[in-house]
Amino acid sequence: MRRSPRSLVGGSPAAAYEITFDGRELPAQEGQSVAAVLWSAGILAWRTTREGGAPRGAFCGIGSCYDCLVTVNGLPNQRACLVPARPGDAVTTQEGTGRADLTV
Repeated sequence: MRRSPRSLVGGSPAAAYEITFDGRELPAQEGQSVAAVLWSAGILAWRTTREGGAPRGAFCGIGSCYDCLVTVNGLPNQRACLVPARPGDAVTTQEGTGRADLTV
């Protein structure tokens, strides 16, 4: 009998749903962060720097470095590695400081 990690713990795939990234529908599973969903889709960069427009994606993966900033449902400066993906989320590339109006 062949054993696998899944057979040992009795796990099964989590419920699936979709989020969008720059208008593209991506599959997501319960418990995934936005960064994990993007990585799973082969997307490695989702932000550009304020100066020079250099591409950025996940670097530290624990919310310390701010390289993975995205705009989620219109709210800029969200760390993709920390934000849980939710059904129907609209995630967009963040350019510089974000696209939303930040005036108070």
